[in-house]
Amino acid sequence: MLLKAYTKLTKKSLQLLKRFYKQVMPTRFTASQSVEIAVPEQPIPIQHYLRQPQRLVNALVDPTRIQVLSEEVFRLKMRPLTFLSVSIQPRVDMRVWAESNGKINLRSVGSEILGFEYINQRFALNLQGHLSPYQLTSGTYLGGKADLEVQVDLPPPFVFTPTPILETAGNGLLKSVLLTIKQRLLHQLLVDYRRWVTAQTTVTGIGDNSEDLPINWGRLD
Repeated sequence: MLLKAYTKLTKKSLQLLKRFYKQVMPTRFTASQSVEIAVPEQPIPIQHYLRQPQRLVNALVDPTRIQVLSEEVFRLKMRPLTFLSVSIQPRVDMRVWAESNGKINLRSVGSEILGFEYINQRFALNLQGHLSPYQLTSGTYLGGKADLEVQVDLPPPFVFTPTPILETAGNGLLKSVLLTIKQRLLHQLLVDYRRWVTAQTTVTGIGDNSEDLPINWGRLD
């Protein structure tokens, strides 16, 4: 009788330990988002506009949350996010650079969680994306994709939360982040592009056939 009870208790303990060690290992969350934008015809092709990484960053994120670290590296302070019952605020350093064909690349080069040191020490974020112009018979388009991955050792309250619940919540949170960025990009990028074209053509008087377009690196509204 005692042996049977001991065996049952041992099996239960092993199951709990197995579940515990499974949960203290890094949990991985992922999300992806694609985008396609029809670009209205303007006197200056959008490839020239895309030479300026900071304008694209301002189209992706509220400019008040951006700190310029260098010509290609920007620090983005995201809005607080809620994961189950925990509020976190990520800060991401992102490199954004343009290729000669107008393709824009972005890649995270650092990240941290503000105000939650336990998670910050056990947190890794990887963001990669691109945006490229391409031509169809119907006009010019921008196409791109972003992939976001987070690996984190969750704090003790989440140790016994079933993995499917954690993954659903985490993946959903990352998806909502990318969707918010996409919606801002769809609206803000073309607005800023039109504004930039107007400023360029007013200042320089450049027409459609210019090959060596000077760029006004003035204030980014």
